[in-house]
Amino acid sequence: MYQEERLIEILKYVKQTKRISVEKICELFHVSRDTARRDLVKLEEQRAIVRTRGGAILPTSHNEVKDYSNRLQTVSEEKLAIGRKAASLIRSGDKVILDASTTVQSCAAQLEDIDLTVITNSINLADLLSHNKHADIHLLGGQLNKEHRFLYGTSVIERLSKYYVDHAFIGVVGISEHGLTIAHEEDGMVKRKMTEQAQQVTVLADHTKIGVTDFYQYAELADVDLLITDRTPSEEFQQLLEHNQVELLVTEEEAG
Repeated sequence: MYQEERLIEILKYVKQTKRISVEKICELFHVSRDTARRDLVKLEEQRAIVRTRGGAILPTSHNEVKDYSNRLQTVSEEKLAIGRKAASLIRSGDKVILDASTTVQSCAAQLEDIDLTVITNSINLADLLSHNKHADIHLLGGQLNKEHRFLYGTSVIERLSKYYVDHAFIGVVGISEHGLTIAHEEDGMVKRKMTEQAQQVTVLADHTKIGVTDFYQYAELADVDLLITDRTPSEEFQQLLEHNQVELLVTEEEAG
């Protein structure tokens, strides 16, 4: 077996098991320890692995969170479908919290012009809904995150604590056995308070967020009432939702 072929097989093994030892390479490919080490050096040069004492591990990968304007430009058909379904759940007279995620903004963009009270920390979302003649909009004042265009801080959380609403619609970077997670702690602290102030909490998450755990946990799965996503999750994840009494709504199934 040539080295390039062996490197491909080593990398496959590491991706499956998250680690490999020099001894394991020798055993799998019938090569010397020196050859195994050279293979690992080559893979490290390609930034495919991180060498450790006696072997290698898979490097941590991070999905870059694009700034808000870039994310708006890449709102997918899946997010539009999720937003459309979420919007259909909002009735005239409802009092709702809408967070600053682009999927939740997709929901706001597809709302009918109905009598509605909206509380949000999103500058973009407040501007969008200002065209709704019947919407009563409460924009939570605080410190501005310029990159992602949300307001955060103690004043936002204190103001949120005064509101009690029917429904909160929340976006995530990840939803997994570790709950709801996000990249920025300051955003997460606001989202946590949003979930506490609502009778019903709905998470909007396309399939790429399922099973993902990001930096900061702001809620447990048990804090969620409904998950709207675009593809049917794995059986294992469905069982996890059921265990935490989270209802599941899949837009793909409805389209089919």
